Order: sequence, then C-alpha cells, then structure tokens
Amino acid sequence: MPREIINLQVGQCGNQVGAEFWRRLCQEHGIAKDGRLEPFATQGGDRKDVFFYQADDEQYIPRAVLLDLEPRVVNTIRQSDIKNLFNPENIFISPEGGGAGNNWASGYAQGEKVTELLLDMFDREVEYCDSLEGFNLCHSIAGGTGSGMGSYILELLSDRFSKKLIQTYSVFPNQSESSDVVVQPYNSLLTLRRLTECADAVVVLDNTALDRIAVERLHLMNPDNKQINSLIATVMAASTITLRYPGYMNNDLVGLMASLIPTPRCHFLMTGYTPLSAESDAGQVTRSQIRKTTVLDVMRRLLQPKNIMVSTHAKQRDLINAKYISILNIIQGDVDPSQVHRSLQRIRERKQATFIEWGPASIQVALSKKSPYVPTAHRVSGLMLANHTSIRHLFNKVLQDYEKLMGKERERQAFLQPYTQVPRFAADRGAGLLEEFREAQEVVMDLSAEYRACEQADYVSRNFMM
Repeated sequence: MPREIINLQVGQCGNQVGAEFWRRLCQEHGIAKDGRLEPFATQGGDRKDVFFYQADDEQYIPRAVLLDLEPRVVNTIRQSDIKNLFNPENIFISPEGGGAGNNWASGYAQGEKVTELLLDMFDREVEYCDSLEGFNLCHSIAGGTGSGMGSYILELLSDRFSKKLIQTYSVFPNQSESSDVVVQPYNSLLTLRRLTECADAVVVLDNTALDRIAVERLHLMNPDNKQINSLIATVMAASTITLRYPGYMNNDLVGLMASLIPTPRCHFLMTGYTPLSAESDAGQVTRSQIRKTTVLDVMRRLLQPKNIMVSTHAKQRDLINAKYISILNIIQGDVDPSQVHRSLQRIRERKQATFIEWGPASIQVALSKKSPYVPTAHRVSGLMLANHTSIRHLFNKVLQDYEKLMGKERERQAFLQPYTQVPRFAADRGAGLLEEFREAQEVVMDLSAEYRACEQADYVSRNFMM
C-alpha cells in the first residue's frame, strides 16, 4: 500500500521549484499537463498515489498546497501549461497581496493570522490519504514568505501532525555575491532554528553551489532561474523515485531517512547528481558532456566535491577532519547488482570516502527503475544523499553574516527596524524579537558544535556519558 506524501510550496522560490517538480512527476508517470493519463502510459509498476490522487472524473490531482503572500508567482502558474493540474481549493494568496517584504517577522505574523485556513487545507489533504507518511516543504530560507511563513508552517505541522515525517527541500541563498536582500542573514538564522527543531530531514540546496555547477558542469554562462529550479526539481524527483517506482528496499520515506540520520539533531543532508541536465525558459535542454555511464563512474562522480550541491564556505585546512556520517546512493537504470558490489569494493580500496569512526563505514545503495515514459540520453544516472560534517561550515557562515548585522554584543542591530515594526514582535521595543534572535543563534551554534563533535571518535561514548 502506498504511503502518501503531501507537498507544501511556500513563497516565490518554493512555488517556482514546486511547479518544475510537478512537471517532472507528470512526465515520469505518463500524466498529461491537465492531469489526464496519457494513452501510452499503460506499463504500470509505478505508484502514482504517493503524490497524486484521482478526482471523480479520474483526473490525477497533485497532493500539493500552494502558499504565497503575493500573487505574482502563483498567478504565473495559473496561466502556465499546468494551470489545470492543481486543486484550486489548495491555493492560498494573501488577500492583502503585498508579500512579506523580505521580512521573516512579517511572513511569520501573516502565517499566524491565517492559522485556521491553513489547517483546513492541510486537514482536507490528509483526509484524501489512506496512509499518510509525511509532508514535504519546499521553500527558500532567505526571503520573507519562504522563511517566515515557512517557519510558522513547520511549527504548525510539528504540533498538529507530530507523528508524521516532515522533510524539507530548503534553498540556501547565494553567499558568493552581494544580495539585494540585505537582511537575509536574519531570515536565514531564524529559519534554521525551525529547521533544526521542527523538521525530521532537511535537504540543503545551496544556490552558491547550484550556480557553480550550472557554469562549470553544464557550461551555462548566465544560468537563469528556470535552469537552477530545473536542477532542484531533478534532485527532488530522484530522491523520491524509490517511493514512486518501488523495489524491494527503500520504498518508503522512513526507510530512506533512517539509514541517513543516526542522531535526530544531525538531519541536514547534502545532495549530488550525475549526469545533469537543465531546461531554460525557452525550453532548451542543456546536458552535461558525459558520453558513457557505468555504475562505478556514476558512484565515483557523486563523491567528487564539484558535483555536490552545497558549498562549504571553509578553507581547505578546516575540511581536513570533515567526514561522512552516512551516504545513500540512488542508482537509476538497468543495473546488475554485481556491478554495484564491484563498484563499492573499488571505492573502498581507493579510500575515496572518509567516514566517521563511530558508525558503519559503508555506502548504501538503492536500485531503482527509470520511468519508461521519459527518454534519457544515459544508461545509468545517480543521486547521492549524504550526511556530512562539513555542512557545519555553512551554518557558521550564516552565524558570521548575522553577527556582521547584529554585532557580537547586539550593539549594531542594523536594518532591524522593519522587524520590530511588525505588531506581533513590537512589544517592549522589540525585546521579544531580540530574545528570538538570541535563542536562534544558540540553536544554530549548538547544531554546528554537534556536527563538529561527530568528527571525533569518542562521539557516542561522550554523549552516552552525558
């Protein structure tokens, strides 16, 4: 019996990426853009019910809720090729329509105001499920809606559906170039706290790394949003392929996450994918220049830092002690298990991956069929989901950027006025908000320290003694 997953798309980034994700899923399941099953989609063997349900007229409807505080992106989806795909009852745009102004506090407060409406939408979707497994949240942590409203939704889900899994696909901002959102360190820090406390698994997608991959691996001089979103949608689709085209193992979300997250707090995952392709606004598909793929070649490429979709923002000397906590490779295509065994042996012999000393030092592999409805240029493709201690440097970068704005002793408080003007946080000259920042900073510092502790051989005994 399929275990259903409900996809929540929040804010501009969440909805743009979500739209690409649903286009990809429709292709892989032989579903037309209006939700009708294509005449050629007769092979079966897939579980459409994980992400879709059938309406009374047998149209396939995504288990999706689209949420935004300003109408532009959602209206673009409503006028696009997939305008008839979604349930109109599951689309929420704030009646004020002004957005959150890149302000976490505004996004959070506006989410709080429509609590009942949000819960009605979530409850209705849950009732359409026979055996709900969990929720996917797709959002950015840097803006106002994806971070603020996304944070409130994480708290809401954690409280209302405490026994269901909450997984997020969280897009981190580009740190290598100056942003037009000067307060993104504030938004990022406050959202990271909720991702740490309320989510069970966070797939980190770093715009810095995605831009680099698009330029270096796909040779795109100026990648547009559609191409970057296409890369993210590829990762989302590949990470759920074993749920939708199930095999003997890893055919539910719990099984996938249990193998990757040995300690509840360390649940931030990196990804890598090969061979890559990206689609532009004009519909032109750019593919990587890889000509031949084998299981060993795919698994070797997945371990290369240049293919990983997270930038560590650390000097080489700081990465010496970084280790893998766990790795899961999802290999798609016509693959013989003996090839996997030989590939793992070669990787082990060459010591291409350094693992923690207190856990099993092995790469787990899940084999999956490719969709018969999507022609691919390569025989084998692969996705890596990895829990790696170097991700702490990404959190340290958020903390450093936050301190530049706030000051080490909170003496600067640069650009804080728009946050303290939000009525929800305005009491006592924003004292509640400052306390919110202090708690968030502590949580993220503790998270970074936890990943650093994982690099030590005595991690388990030290935690057991405590």
